[in-house]
Amino acid sequence: MQIVATELRPGYIIVHNGQLHRVLSVVHITPGNWRGMVQCKLRNLKSGNQLEHRFRSEDRVEKATLDTHEMQYLYSDNSGHHFMNMETYEQITLSDEVLGDALSYLLPDTVVTVDFYEGNPVSVELPNTVVLTVVETEPPLKGATAAGGSKPAKLETGLVVQVPMFVETGTKIVVDTRTGEYVSRA
Repeated sequence: MQIVATELRPGYIIVHNGQLHRVLSVVHITPGNWRGMVQCKLRNLKSGNQLEHRFRSEDRVEKATLDTHEMQYLYSDNSGHHFMNMETYEQITLSDEVLGDALSYLLPDTVVTVDFYEGNPVSVELPNTVVLTVVETEPPLKGATAAGGSKPAKLETGLVVQVPMFVETGTKIVVDTRTGEYVSRA
């Protein structure tokens, strides 16, 4: 489906130079008496590389038509990461490349949205927050408060986040999957 460059929005997946790219940010530029432009940050879904591209306002862009399915994460092994379609119960295996950073937030039974382009999985969308358990951190300081600084904590998935000083090993915490930051105790 062709759209005008001024209709681009963050989150759209477009075909640019023959490859799929996710639009990360869009800035409309109208310099004085020149023609308007649309400056976009794009991420190549295959390689993961980011690039910036400037479209003219009148340029037409190919918006990829995606099928999205709710999938439940089951487990990982040497052949990949196994997911089950919540509607058809069909199981698929996704590679590290498709999952990318999402691996750091996945626990068994986590439900994610998987985008398919021409029958192939191209990206995974996580819930905005996930609850993970702290498996390793320094002991809490006596009298530590929320405003008293932070320390690194290793979570059950291997992800390391900065947490307040009062968080102990074994505590369940809420982590924002978009920023990778501590939100609160669960």
